[in-house]
Amino acid sequence: MSRAEDLFQKLVYFGEDAIDEFIVDRQTEELFLDFKRGNSLGKTGFTSLHKDDRKNLAKCISGFGNSEGGIVVWGVDCSRDVEIGDVAKAKVKIKNVRRFLSWLENAISGCVIPAHNKVRNHIIGEDKNGDGFIVTLIAKSEFAPHMTTMGSTYYIRSGSSNVPAPHSVIAGMFGKRPQPNLEMVIADKSVEIINNKGRKFENLPEKYVSIKFGMRGINESNAIARELFLTCNNKHKGGKGGNVRFYNFGVMEAVRGIIGHLSLISPVEFRLPPRAMINFANVEIILDKDVDDDFIIEAVVGAENSRPKDFQLKVEAKKLKKIVSMAFKKNNNKQLKTEIEEMFFENVRLVD
Repeated sequence: MSRAEDLFQKLVYFGEDAIDEFIVDRQTEELFLDFKRGNSLGKTGFTSLHKDDRKNLAKCISGFGNSEGGIVVWGVDCSRDVEIGDVAKAKVKIKNVRRFLSWLENAISGCVIPAHNKVRNHIIGEDKNGDGFIVTLIAKSEFAPHMTTMGSTYYIRSGSSNVPAPHSVIAGMFGKRPQPNLEMVIADKSVEIINNKGRKFENLPEKYVSIKFGMRGINESNAIARELFLTCNNKHKGGKGGNVRFYNFGVMEAVRGIIGHLSLISPVEFRLPPRAMINFANVEIILDKDVDDDFIIEAVVGAENSRPKDFQLKVEAKKLKKIVSMAFKKNNNKQLKTEIEEMFFENVRLVD
């Protein structure tokens, strides 16, 4: 999941609370995030998107689409902070938010050339009067560069702004073939309480929590991916009794490394078609009752000619102790195992 998708999902899940958090934290506009107040505020006479909103939408689609993607939150007023830049200041709800959504949807296809086909809108926090907010997700485009139809300008994202793209950047984007885009997927999660008493299997504790999952790669692009790779680092294992096992590498070839590291690369002849998925490795995490450290797995995944993606799975010692305590107390209770899965895996994220 990209940073833009991560922000989009946060707003969809937490709703207006996420917008309140932006304002309380004085969230700045940044590479993947833009705030817009919205000028189409339900005034009489409007039958389509206000020209200023349309201009802002076009610049964002061009800027985010030509860069690494991003989101626009409509209905948030910004103020200029001389030290940290544009920060979220106040909520200014969009009047008749569903009508505004319709105007956005109708304007998208005509904002840039060529049209960007991966733009999504979602209503946030609609109140009883029909007012609310909208978040627009603009994915990185495989058909870049995109030029705005208002002003005929190519934009790229630079810091917290959409800026006209220099000639050298545009020249490099023309004729560029689609590049593979490999994303990490965590799948097949399970939790078990293992009683190893009397067996002394591989020097494991007499009783421990076993958390298993698969690390998958999916080619989200329209290009064939070659020379896929996955590298994992596991310096923090929850304590002395903690351990991590990597196994079932499928077609991947393991590169000899050091303890606590995993390096995999696909054979030269292997190719992953668009939208296809591959199993990199299965993982088993072993936790005993003596938790005294965080648990952290850091990983980077990618392919030839693609931008590597950094991921992190981190569970702080305090939460880890709670998970282990719950597991040992109720053993293999089905509902409990589901709760543990949610607690343990909620911190899988794309690292900026």
